[in-house]
Amino acid sequence: MSQLEKVQAEYEKFAEQFTSVIISTVNEAGIPNASYAPFVMDRAQNIYIYVSGLATHTKNIYTNPHVCVLFIEDESQTNQIFARRRLSFDCQASLIERDTDQWNQIVEQFQQRFGEIIELLRSLNDFRVFQLTPREGRFVVGFGAAYHISGDNLQQLVQITGKDEK
Repeated sequence: MSQLEKVQAEYEKFAEQFTSVIISTVNEAGIPNASYAPFVMDRAQNIYIYVSGLATHTKNIYTNPHVCVLFIEDESQTNQIFARRRLSFDCQASLIERDTDQWNQIVEQFQQRFGEIIELLRSLNDFRVFQLTPREGRFVVGFGAAYHISGDNLQQLVQITGKDEK
């Protein structure tokens, strides 16, 4: 198995170890906000978050639907704090309309994954489901080992070298 094949296999399973994702949004004045949200993901790498309409990140998504997400190795699990394994995606957010078939299906996935707390959230009208559709990404597995992610279903990894950087 080549190094790229090993990285590809690791990439395909990396997000499975997480139940929440770090999200970065920007408000109308261009001020960034970092937060997190529990998520579910489909086979096409779309990430679904179920968030309060009162949260800063939710207001920012309505203002600017460009969202960056980050999955990052736990500090206690890393061999080198300066080179934590991480996966990020640049995403486009879209609201899933409440009480549609798609909304019900996604909320059911949240129910299966997170349990009875979802029953409470279903009863709160301010909670929203957003689909975060990744456009491209980056997977970093160590020093000098960063890969650009693109292609159909985000399955194409290309190693980034120093001369590729802007």
